[in-house]
Amino acid sequence: MASPSKAGAALTALREDLVGDVFAPGDVGYDEARTVFNAMIDRRPAVIAQCVDEADVVRAVRFGRDLDLKIAVRGGGHGVAGMAVNDGGLVVDLRHMRAVTVDPAAEAVRIAGGATMSDLDRACQPYALATTGGRASTTGVGGFVLGGGTGWLDRWCGLAVDNLLGVELVTADAAQVHANADENPELFWALHGGGGNFGIATAITLKLHELPEFSVALLMYLPEFGAEAVRTFRDLIGSGPDEVGGGVLHLTGPPEEFVPSHLAGTLLCAVLLTYVGAEQDMRKFAEPLLALPHEVEIVGAMPYADVQCMIDQPPGMRHYWSAEYLTGVPDEFVESYCADAQAMPVPTGSQFVLLPQGGAIAAGPPQYPVPYRDAPWIVHPYGMWADAADDERCIQWVRDVRADARPWSTGATYLNFIGDEGPERVVAGLGAQHTARLAAVKRQYDPDNVFRFNHNIRPA
Repeated sequence: MASPSKAGAALTALREDLVGDVFAPGDVGYDEARTVFNAMIDRRPAVIAQCVDEADVVRAVRFGRDLDLKIAVRGGGHGVAGMAVNDGGLVVDLRHMRAVTVDPAAEAVRIAGGATMSDLDRACQPYALATTGGRASTTGVGGFVLGGGTGWLDRWCGLAVDNLLGVELVTADAAQVHANADENPELFWALHGGGGNFGIATAITLKLHELPEFSVALLMYLPEFGAEAVRTFRDLIGSGPDEVGGGVLHLTGPPEEFVPSHLAGTLLCAVLLTYVGAEQDMRKFAEPLLALPHEVEIVGAMPYADVQCMIDQPPGMRHYWSAEYLTGVPDEFVESYCADAQAMPVPTGSQFVLLPQGGAIAAGPPQYPVPYRDAPWIVHPYGMWADAADDERCIQWVRDVRADARPWSTGATYLNFIGDEGPERVVAGLGAQHTARLAAVKRQYDPDNVFRFNHNIRPA
């Protein structure tokens, strides 16, 4: 570590050189700058560099390397594991880098490293274009895409990484590197699922798809009808086209106008059916779900960017998530899933999510470190609560769900959906067959493992 005098001089120089803001302990705004999405995370970095452009990122990385500081990278969104901040190190914060540039003629979009899904979706909406995004508008685009990227459109246009055209990186030696199919192709391969291991993504470019119409059906059922609703949705997805997607969500009834007041605060089973196309066509697919006894019914055309806001979560909550990919959803699993839903802590913000794959996901390029592509379903226990006194029971519920799903698990997971579950789970999220190749890329671009506050790939 650098001497206090050297560190102090370097910090003074960084404050002068960085176009963006710099925070250190004791500064006004420091506590706000270090607060992250998951309220369970409470860390105190030595320096937070809020960069506004790629040159700022280069300056910040050089500062961190010169002082031998631990370096964490903060994108625009959730980062449920809390790896975007550290204790006593440097945080390179990209949240002021949110520019989105749409090229409608090329059907492509360039997104700065700190942009959220809302920034992306709202920029694309005037052109009737879209691409696979996270299922919340507050998701950070960079981490989402480089971690694989599953969302409401993935059965139709593939995972987010299947739409990746290029990445602009600042590497551990503060070099500016571009990666695409022709330039640094091995790095480009590794970025298809390898996350932030290889550098700081200051911008990414994605392929867009024409999306003139989008429709949804949101239905809520009493828990006693949950199993039938799950089976109906399963069968609908199994026989439907790639344009049909959505998911099952057990949740606490929200205090919203569309929910009967006597059901607010109680367990409900929701089915969200999404459709790339017109409302009248979507209604044909929704008929079996509409035929079941239900308490809430919202059916109609809706802009995709608005759908992306439907399950946004408030800041300041405590979070513990996990995920298992499934070989299928037979009736035995449905019974297990619904039993685990009954055990979900209620009332909390927790959700118990079951999502379909197939379609363009399964048909996508098989060569990337995305080992869950072939799995037809994913189960995602999403623990969210406000009171620290609920930590133990909410975390245990998530762990119990994982254990109960194990008989149907493929062994793969989605790293964006989990916290720090150990190195074996990182392998499960990248594929054992890819680990040596990923480690070789890591050795080339980050031999000292500078970027290790992530689902880490150690250099070979």
